[in-house]
This record gives sequence, structure tokens and C-alpha cells, in this order.
Amino acid sequence: MVEVVSVTKKGQATIPKRLRDKYGIKNKVIFVENECGLVLKPVPTPDDLFGSFKAFAKGKTAHQLLEEGRKEEYAEEKRLMKRVRSSNL
Repeated sequence: MVEVVSVTKKGQATIPKRLRDKYGIKNKVIFVENECGLVLKPVPTPDDLFGSFKAFAKGKTAHQLLEEGRKEEYAEEKRLMKRVRSSNL
């Protein structure tokens, strides 16, 4: 099905309700330009993304993941500092 919409002088266009409902368009969209033209993609809201991190977290809390990340960064920083010190000798 083809939909034709008007564009105002300010560049505003109304996305038909049927398409907003079908594609879950709420507040914002992303325009992506490709070789075929423009593609409109809905921007997910925080509520849409809630819980999407669970598969990655594997049962860990946000606090646990943050602590793990900090330990890894600290270890990497310590390794780099040791390397710098040894190269200055």
C-alpha cells in the first residue's frame, strides 16, 4: 500500500496512524539514507528497552557487572603502568 502525505514549509510531515501503530512509532524516528532513498525507523523508548539487557547479564545485578568492569579496567591500567615504568628504565 502506498501512502502520500503533505510536507509543510517547515519540513514537517504526519505519519499516518495506521503506520505509527503498525511499526510502534511513538515519539521519535530515525531517518536513514541508503541507496534506495530514506528509511524511517522508530526510536525505542526506555520502557521498550526495559529488560533487554537480561540476556547479557546472565543473572547478575547491575552492581555486580559494574564491579567486574571496574576490576578489569583497574587490572588493565595496572598492566599498562607497569609497562610504562619498565620502558623508562
